[in-house]
Amino acid sequence: MKQSKLFTRTLKELPKDEVSYNAQTLVRAGFVDKTVAGVYSFLPLGWRVINKIKDIIREEMDSLGGQEINMSSLASAEAWKTSGRWDSLDVLFKLGGADSKEYALNPTHEEVVVPLVKKFITSYKDLPFSVYQIQTKFRNEKRAKSGLMRGREFLMKDLYSFHASEEDLDSFYELAIAAYRKIFERLGLGDKTYLTYASGGSFCKYSHEFQTLSQAGEDLIYLCNKCKVAVNKEIIEEQSVCPICGNKDLEEKKAIEVANIFKLGTNYTKPFSLTYKDKEGNEQLVIMGCFGIGLSRVMGAIVEESNDGKGIIWPESIAPFKVHLISLGENEAAEKLYQELETAGIEVLYDDREVSAGEKFADSDLIGCPYRLVISAKTLKDNKVELKKRIGNDIELISLDQITKILYV
Repeated sequence: MKQSKLFTRTLKELPKDEVSYNAQTLVRAGFVDKTVAGVYSFLPLGWRVINKIKDIIREEMDSLGGQEINMSSLASAEAWKTSGRWDSLDVLFKLGGADSKEYALNPTHEEVVVPLVKKFITSYKDLPFSVYQIQTKFRNEKRAKSGLMRGREFLMKDLYSFHASEEDLDSFYELAIAAYRKIFERLGLGDKTYLTYASGGSFCKYSHEFQTLSQAGEDLIYLCNKCKVAVNKEIIEEQSVCPICGNKDLEEKKAIEVANIFKLGTNYTKPFSLTYKDKEGNEQLVIMGCFGIGLSRVMGAIVEESNDGKGIIWPESIAPFKVHLISLGENEAAEKLYQELETAGIEVLYDDREVSAGEKFADSDLIGCPYRLVISAKTLKDNKVELKKRIGNDIELISLDQITKILYV
C-alpha cells in the first residue's frame, strides 16, 4: 500500500482525552479512532492487525475441532431472564424495540448459543462438539478506561464446547489450554502471559485466566516461578500457595487479563433444558465449557508491552505490513522495489509522500513495521538499499537484487 493513498494520517500531538499508552499511540499512529468513551473504530492499519490476530486464533480453534459461526448481537430479554442474568448482570445493555419488547446487546453468548444448539442435539452420538465466533460484544461499563483494555464495545472470540460427561470436558479443557498457550506464543506474548488460577464458582474448584504481565495492568496476580503459573488476587487468601507445587514464595505482579476459560457444567444447559439421550435412553443434561479471548484487549496489551517510546514494535506475525519502504527523493527506484516486493508476496507500506525525511522516519517508528527500507541517492550510488529492523539500531546496506530474497522468509 502506498502511504499517500491512506485516508488516515499520523498525529504529532497526544490525544487530549486519552490516558493509556495503548490508546494514545494507536490513535496517533492511525490504527484506531475514538468514537465515544470505550468505543473505537478500527482504521485500515488497525484492521489489518486485528485480522491477523483473528487468523491465528482461527487456526488454533479449528485445530481443536471448533466450528466457526456468527451469532446475533441482539438477544431477547426472555433468554436472559431464563438464565437468571437479566437482573443480576449489571453491565448488560438493555433496550426496547419498536415491537414493545425488550432486548439485550450481548456481552457474552450463552443465552444465544444454548437455545441454538438445543435445536440440533438429541443423542449422545451428537456429542462432543464445539462452536466459536469472533464478534463484537457490548458491556455497559460505568467507567470505560485503559483504552482498548476496558471498553463498552470490543472484539472477542468465544468458543463453547458441549459434552456428555465431565471427563470429556476435562480432556477438551486441557487441549484448549495448550491451544491458548500456542496462540499467545504466536502473538509474541508467550513469555509474558501466564495461566492464572481463579475461582471456579459452583461447578469446579478453579477456572483459569490468561494474564499478560504489564505495569499498565489493572489486575494483581501472584506468580510461581517454579511452575510458571499464577493465582489471581481474588483467591490468594484461600490459595496462598501454588496450586501445582505448593510453593509459598509467590511474586506479586500487575497484569492484563487477555483471556479466560470456564467449566460451565450445567449452569446454562439446566435452565434451558438442553439435554441428550444416553446409551440407555435416559435424558441427561449436556455439560458445557466456555473459552474466551479479547482480541482488542490483546492488541492493546501488545502495544503496552512492545514499544520503545518512539512507537509500536509489532511482532512480525501480526504487523500491519512486514516492511516500511521509505523513499528519500528517489521515487522511481523505490517504485520498482515496491513492485518487486509486492510481486514476491511481501507486504509493504510504501512511504511515497512529499514530506521531510525526519517526518518519514518518525512515522515509521510510530507505526512499527518489523523492517524499514530506505532508498536514497546515497544508497543508490552502490545500487543498494538501507535495511533496519524496528527493534535495534543496526543498519545494513543490502544489494537491491538481494533484498527480496532476504525478506522472503
